[in-house]
Amino acid sequence: MNGFEQWVEGLLALEGKTIETAGVKELYRAVSKAAVAGLQKAWQAERPGKRACYFSAEFLVGRLVYSNLMNLGLLERCRLLLESHGVDPAVFEEVEDAALGNGGLGRLAACFLDSAATLDIPLDGFGIRYRYGLFRQSFPDGFQQEEADDWLRFGDPWSVRREEDAEIVSFGGQTVRAVPYDMPVIGYGSKTVRTLRLWQAEPLHGFDFDLFNRQHYDEALEEGNRARRISAVLYPNDDTDEGKALRLKQQYFFSSASLQSVIKAYRREHGEDFSGFAQAFAIQLNDTHPVCAVPELLRILMSSCCMSYEEAFPIVRDTFAYTNHTVMAEALERWDVPLFQKVLPELYPYVVAIQNGLRREMKRRGIADTSRLDIISGGQVHMARLAIYASHSINGVARIHTDLLKRSALREWYALYPERFNNKTNGITPRRWLALCNPELSALITRRIGEGWITDLEQLRRLRPFCDDPAAIREFMEVKAEKKRQLCRYIEQREGVSISPDAVFDIQIKRLHEYKRQLLAAFSILDIYFSLKAGALQGFHPTVFLFGAKAAPGYYRAKAIIKYINEIAALVNGDPDVSGKMQVLFVQNYDVSYAEKLIPAADISEQISPAGTEASGTGNMKFMLNGAVTLGTLDGANVEIVEQAGPENNYIFGATVEDIEKIADTYCAKELYEKTPRIRRVVDTLIDGTVDDGGTGMFRELYDALLKGASWHKPDHYYLLLDFIPYCEAKLRANRDWGDREAFARKCLINTSSAGVFSSDRTIRQYAEEIWNVL
Repeated sequence: MNGFEQWVEGLLALEGKTIETAGVKELYRAVSKAAVAGLQKAWQAERPGKRACYFSAEFLVGRLVYSNLMNLGLLERCRLLLESHGVDPAVFEEVEDAALGNGGLGRLAACFLDSAATLDIPLDGFGIRYRYGLFRQSFPDGFQQEEADDWLRFGDPWSVRREEDAEIVSFGGQTVRAVPYDMPVIGYGSKTVRTLRLWQAEPLHGFDFDLFNRQHYDEALEEGNRARRISAVLYPNDDTDEGKALRLKQQYFFSSASLQSVIKAYRREHGEDFSGFAQAFAIQLNDTHPVCAVPELLRILMSSCCMSYEEAFPIVRDTFAYTNHTVMAEALERWDVPLFQKVLPELYPYVVAIQNGLRREMKRRGIADTSRLDIISGGQVHMARLAIYASHSINGVARIHTDLLKRSALREWYALYPERFNNKTNGITPRRWLALCNPELSALITRRIGEGWITDLEQLRRLRPFCDDPAAIREFMEVKAEKKRQLCRYIEQREGVSISPDAVFDIQIKRLHEYKRQLLAAFSILDIYFSLKAGALQGFHPTVFLFGAKAAPGYYRAKAIIKYINEIAALVNGDPDVSGKMQVLFVQNYDVSYAEKLIPAADISEQISPAGTEASGTGNMKFMLNGAVTLGTLDGANVEIVEQAGPENNYIFGATVEDIEKIADTYCAKELYEKTPRIRRVVDTLIDGTVDDGGTGMFRELYDALLKGASWHKPDHYYLLLDFIPYCEAKLRANRDWGDREAFARKCLINTSSAGVFSSDRTIRQYAEEIWNVL
């Protein structure tokens, strides 16, 4: 990489600019292109042997420039170069995150690619190059407002358009080009570069000149507009049939294009003999979004390779592996058969073929009732069932999650194919989530145990003896204080809000969903507020409660919860009686880059989903790694976090899976509400005028959901009222303990030292060895 500095200056000179005179966009392009220039040899190198492919609708890669420069060993050189010319190295924080994901699903995929490249595991990613990503979020009058996220306005210098590798994808009544943009995935130390291939939908013919010449202007552009909408937005609103059709098109679009790309690669090496396809390629399905790839591979093998079903299906099964990310039935994708037939008429017969194959196999096994196994059932195509039947491996993403799949959610399948089920607890890359986002803590760790932890996070165990060293604890406290000051400055710049770095930072940042229970957190804040107002709560340490989340545009209740929290913030922050004691802020447009500021500053990590609902979580791991205690339930990876760091160093509360199973049929939220004044007081704020929903009725709907239920769920189906008092008690206990600053810091440092097992390096190695067989 010699000459990086010269490359930067030379590229700018071609545009008539210098480092001093260049704008952010020009600097970003020059620095990125200079970094990419030295990658070509490593990027083009092909490792012989079997390769793995990760199919995912989301890759939440975030802002690439800093992480790529770090992995290339150029971050410090870039900093010095910019500073020597009077440019702030933080200039690239103006560059938008690559908005190609929403939550943990997409961030997990990005972590996996980073780990695979660092460990030289032959894994490439395949997804969609969303033009506008998810959306940009703001809160006019406390309501979520969505705007197009133009993440490409600074350009995309890290991607290479591969026109020669474009594929054709056909739907009912429409055919489009899938054009790949390849993004280098740079391993730490830059010895290995893998590829994230993202597909962009384009028309076969972008502009009909004849129609335009006849002054039919809209019709002249219609084919292009119809094609581009396929890759326009992540998770388009699907509360209409048209929205559902677009989502299904997206899923087939990238699944088909990716498979065609993989098959071309296979043909280059092996010709037309596809009997060895599953020995050359392994394909991991990240949730149900890419499951159209299953019947698509069957279609290609049977129609293009002239195989029979009996020849083709074992190849399909041996190729695919499926990662399940939920135990909640409502989250397992299903498509109405008429819609599926209309959108994918050429694919549907192969879904039927797999359904018929399932029935034949069950008949041979003597199983007459296949109602809970059928892929086509109740007029719908069940994508999870399709994935399970047609895959050789089904994995959960935390031990408790996998156990629940076996015991309840997928018990019929586990009874049939126990050998297919396995657990792969999620992980996070320590490069972005410690080395990059928290250089101060990274330096503390490296001074104590060396820098080997960056690629072997298990070495953090060697930090454990320093958790009893007063000097190390004080140094940790100084690091935490500095990260809080940095966050305060960032929030003031972004939000125009001043918060105190001397307060407890209690943070809940994650996708907005009812089961994540942001509403429970809001209720607890009101409980504290009312207690402080009444003088009933003594010794409470000043606390800033921070939220970050986006709600799906069509998710009415989630948007109501955002409005409710913003109303609580206005109430609390405007009350002089609690000024200096508590503050509430819901940050706008939460994304990866915001998380990189919030997580290192946290004292308390809120992980409060009801036991048995969160598959794993990865935010909990990021907080742990950066030295925060977990305030949470025994759900997802929280269970394993507590095992590693100890219950005495975290704050666990609430009903367990077993507790909930015992009361599920008899639980009465209304009874708890009526007999518990603290519960009644906070719940009533939804309807008693304490806060204002702007006349929308959305707060009343939240109230009714808790106490009356709805046509599709029972009252309080995520057990907020059941866990409310234990949650508040645990929250106040953590607040009290924070008063002994050194003892609390010791808990935090123990969490950091215990986080080694949650590296995505460990997880991806397990996939490679135990599922894909590529090592």
